Amino acid sequence: MSYRPLADRIRPESFDEMVGQEHLVGPRGILRRMLEGGRVGNMIFAGPPGTGKTTAAGIIAKATELHLCRLNATTASLADVKAVVTETSNMFGAGGVLLYLDEIQYFNKKQQQSLLEYMEDGRITLIASTTENPTIAIYPAILSRSSVFEFRPVEGEACVPLLRRALRTLNEENGTSKTADDALLAMIATRAGGDVRGSVGILENAYYLADDVMKESDFTELFPAYAGAFSATGDGHYDLMSCLQKSIRGSDPDAAIFYLAKILAAGDLLAAIRRLQVIASEDVGAAYPMAAAIVRACTESARELGLPEAAIPLANATILLATAPKSNSAYAAYHAAMEDVEAGRGQIVPPHLHGPSFRGYLYPHDYPNHYVEQTYLPEDLVGRRYYTFGENKTEQAARAYYELIRKRN
Repeated sequence: MSYRPLADRIRPESFDEMVGQEHLVGPRGILRRMLEGGRVGNMIFAGPPGTGKTTAAGIIAKATELHLCRLNATTASLADVKAVVTETSNMFGAGGVLLYLDEIQYFNKKQQQSLLEYMEDGRITLIASTTENPTIAIYPAILSRSSVFEFRPVEGEACVPLLRRALRTLNEENGTSKTADDALLAMIATRAGGDVRGSVGILENAYYLADDVMKESDFTELFPAYAGAFSATGDGHYDLMSCLQKSIRGSDPDAAIFYLAKILAAGDLLAAIRRLQVIASEDVGAAYPMAAAIVRACTESARELGLPEAAIPLANATILLATAPKSNSAYAAYHAAMEDVEAGRGQIVPPHLHGPSFRGYLYPHDYPNHYVEQTYLPEDLVGRRYYTFGENKTEQAARAYYELIRKRN
């Protein structure tokens, strides 16, 4: 007989048995209310692994008496979808099949487009799951025909009832009476990063190593080195980079250093290095121009050191940026100028700027204060203002100088 993981053996059969996702399956959860109202349509379940997407699909299929067929887009093809439709439509009739397509992001655009035919004529009700951002990973026409539901990582304490049931099942199957307190079970779920299936797997492995009273030391070597929804190319990657930059931009050093730790725990050193250098110029910019040079030095040091020591200079750079004055004036000026470039303006630059063979250029260093008034912008853009001085001390000092030399000339 083939082995079934404990997580499958104790899989919840109703929304009442699920842990977490109160906003979806709790007493006032939207999925529960839709099911109670007899309304089940095409759905997209988006969220990290192990948060209940497959379980919820099975509960919906059972409650609606639809025939549930499961496919995983990592290994399935469109031929497999056609086979499901052909085989089940003969047995269950139109509208009687719920197709659960896991990891739909691995279907290419053409494969996703082909699903529309079956969704439109009612031969299948589609529930597709993804661990990526559905607005990026899923074909727009499928999104427009589906309701999107977000599954979130499950808090440690919320996972305790399921882990207690898992331990009870193991005791019953093996004729034992091993125990674990709620604090230990909550710790397991927390260390698993909100992945319920992962939590159950860790508990199952530790069960066979533990004495009658389970202790934290029974689990130490079983925890993943890094827990969380993150990959170097997936949506979690961009989410964490965004969290890091927004925390620094918001001058929150505690949040910023936390997200740096998560990124480095996943081993993505180069992404952290690149993003910190961007932040130095985009979000600190002219308010503290030396930030770019200091961050560059820290990131070059991190490259040479490698992990884990690279975390030290990167932590310095992160705290520096989070606590520095902020200005996006240079970034905003560039984008304002780019709008004119993309609109085709400023095609003819002033002749006196072309080169040494063109007369009329006034050399500023030959004039008092190294400044002389002359036209630099193309004729159709004369008077355009792209840059606005920030309110920080550095840019206000630059503004005072800017106004002074013009007043003296």
